[in-house]
Amino acid sequence: MSAIEPTVRPPAAPGRPTRAHVYSRPPEPVYFPAAEEVPETNRHLELRTALYLILKRELASTATLGSDQFVYWDPRTSKKRLAPDAFVRLGVPHRTFRTWKTWLHGAPDLGVEIVSDSDEGEPDWNEKLERYRAAGIREIVRFHPEDSEQPIRIWDALDGDLVERASDDPELRVCETLGLWWTVVEDPSLGPMLRLSRDREGLDLLPTPDEAEASAREAEASAREAEASAREAEASAREAEAKVREANAKLEAEVKALRAELAQAKGKQRTRRRSPG
Repeated sequence: MSAIEPTVRPPAAPGRPTRAHVYSRPPEPVYFPAAEEVPETNRHLELRTALYLILKRELASTATLGSDQFVYWDPRTSKKRLAPDAFVRLGVPHRTFRTWKTWLHGAPDLGVEIVSDSDEGEPDWNEKLERYRAAGIREIVRFHPEDSEQPIRIWDALDGDLVERASDDPELRVCETLGLWWTVVEDPSLGPMLRLSRDREGLDLLPTPDEAEASAREAEASAREAEASAREAEASAREAEAKVREANAKLEAEVKALRAELAQAKGKQRTRRRSPG
């Protein structure tokens, strides 16, 4: 169990006068735990961490992101909470935080749940969905790695309710919050993995940090190879230029020699003409 933090009272409404009152008792502070010990499989940890890092790499400059941190939506009690495997709040650059309180920061725009064996003992899905509705999160994604028929299910906030998209919806996997597409990728070590792509077909994937680093290394190696090729080409050009200069110098020497021979031959011819016959 990690440390806990007290709630913060919202400021008074603009223009509302502040008066001194006598109260029957001091206010009782409400404490909001930042975490609690819950079982989690290593696979679930890897899947949610990978998704969080993908989201953070792509969105950190424009959104705040969380993973397995408590989201509270009622300042009167710490019991009304949920802990999405990943969530996104648009409009504010990423920063660190211990808990997310919707009355201070607004509700997250997107919440993601990854189904795991460790969910045993957790509230059933309908109860968890009701918590998402109460928290005001407007797009909910549920990923079940073991469900080969429908691994991705999505709910949208409509008229105060959370309504699931139909399984035959052609736009089922679009992430309205982010303008991206959800897809499932088979990972060699983790199996089915929830990913995001810039295209419907899932070809232009948002990279994991490891993939981005590998791509950067490949790009750097290609740049070095191109630079080396450019140096070789430059050296070849210099060598060719030197050969041309050498050939030109040789040609000039030959032309000069020929002109000298011609001049000498003409001189002899004139001498013979002047000699008495």
